[in-house]
Amino acid sequence: MAKGIKVGDEVAIIATVRRRVTDDRISVSIPTYGFPHSIVDRTSKVKRGQELELVGHVVHIDNGRVTVQLGVPVTVDANRVRLVSAYKPPVDVPD
Repeated sequence: MAKGIKVGDEVAIIATVRRRVTDDRISVSIPTYGFPHSIVDRTSKVKRGQELELVGHVVHIDNGRVTVQLGVPVTVDANRVRLVSAYKPPVDVPD
């Protein structure tokens, strides 16, 4: 399990390109997710099998699984995420 991951943290998931769906969308495979997922990709010339890093915020953690907001919530095994930046709560500024 990815140690130190908490709700609010920014994490990355490695996804593999499956195919181009339209001119501006590609289908990707996310390990341990189990559902098809597509992302907007207007500029790059990605190829099938190429790996991409998808970055989002953790919204839920339960029993070794982490839900990451990637436009839609995606739940994967915790060992499939990498911490990008830890959540820092806002600092109260006295008036």
